[in-house]
Amino acid sequence: MKQNTTDVTDVSIITWDNLETMVRSKVQGFIQEILEQEVSAFLGRDRYERRDGVAPQEGSRNGYAKPRKLTMSSGTVEVRRPRIRGLEERFESKVLPLFKKRSQELGDALPELYLHGLSLGDFELALRGLLGDDAPLSASTIARLKTKWQAEYEQWRHRSLHGVDVVYLWCDGVYVKAGLEREKAALLTIIAGLRDGTKTVLTVEAGHRESTEAWSAILRDLKRRGMNCPRLVMGDGHLGLWGALANVFPDAREQRCWNHRVMNVLDRINQKDQEVARRLVTAIPRAETRADAERRKKEFQDWCGEKHQKAAALLDHDWERMVTFYSFPKEHWLHLRTTNIVESPFAVVRLRTTAAKRFKKVENATAVIWRMLLVAEKNFRKLNAPDKLAEVADGATYSDGVQVTTGEEKVAA
Repeated sequence: MKQNTTDVTDVSIITWDNLETMVRSKVQGFIQEILEQEVSAFLGRDRYERRDGVAPQEGSRNGYAKPRKLTMSSGTVEVRRPRIRGLEERFESKVLPLFKKRSQELGDALPELYLHGLSLGDFELALRGLLGDDAPLSASTIARLKTKWQAEYEQWRHRSLHGVDVVYLWCDGVYVKAGLEREKAALLTIIAGLRDGTKTVLTVEAGHRESTEAWSAILRDLKRRGMNCPRLVMGDGHLGLWGALANVFPDAREQRCWNHRVMNVLDRINQKDQEVARRLVTAIPRAETRADAERRKKEFQDWCGEKHQKAAALLDHDWERMVTFYSFPKEHWLHLRTTNIVESPFAVVRLRTTAAKRFKKVENATAVIWRMLLVAEKNFRKLNAPDKLAEVADGATYSDGVQVTTGEEKVAA
């Protein structure tokens, strides 16, 4: 087999249309040349060259093995491993080991491509477009990825949390389509705001309902693994979470999500009055003080009158949990009023799982969605005024978002 070792390219024949083919051809020739040099180094001589004192039959080239497809991030090329005969020591290529069909870089890239939302068929189609029609991909390759993620997920969910200084927790039970929804299960998810202002995914667990028992089990597990008591916990208002906090972290303050409350209120308003109602009710949590929030609540309730009594009454329900955020730094209110920190990354997860509908088992869905959340975690931005997190962690007291000293705390009107 004659090898072309020249590195001269006639640039006059290269165009945009054949650039990719030309590059892959050069890569193919380069890899083949490396294999030839590897054999020469092993034998101690180049092709057709004798080594002093060694007869040819003690080690010589013996043609090539069958052509093999090698898939790399730059594409799929075809190469042939040189064979050697006449030696007791077996030649093992370090460049192209037996049974290897793709580079490590490509192996690392596969999960990222998958996790960014391609269904099984689209995933393979996209890879073949990127790597060539001969790329050695199969359904078993994707299945092995899922198995690997399942093992990594199990290790992650048992990791130690000692030294993770939690200040805020956002908790939500998020229902995702595909297998999870068919089995009427939710992903009970907790994201933490840490002392340094960063956010991290603490737990992702499948549960058939958002019960006190389910949330208690999760919180106890976090505590057992070393998590400290958070200063404030945000939730969607489900009674199961608040009951669990009373069982496990009774000293944690509690804040209900305003987005959920607004949607529940508007559900009780007829379509004709929705626009005015939305304007009035969304102004309440944006008030600069708790007293002003209560004034705006009354304004909304007065507007409701007899016509929308149920909507008006809903605002009184669990009011103290709705306004807890006023006892924390004003710079953090944007983060503390809702569970958006959990909802936002799950919006992407829902798009992916709804499009693919590839999950049949809860455990498979949980592991893959967990990996999606870890990908999203890389883009979590810090909380506003991260320096304030240390103050809150150390027990600072706030009134209407402003820190007060002991003995000077104002009583909210």
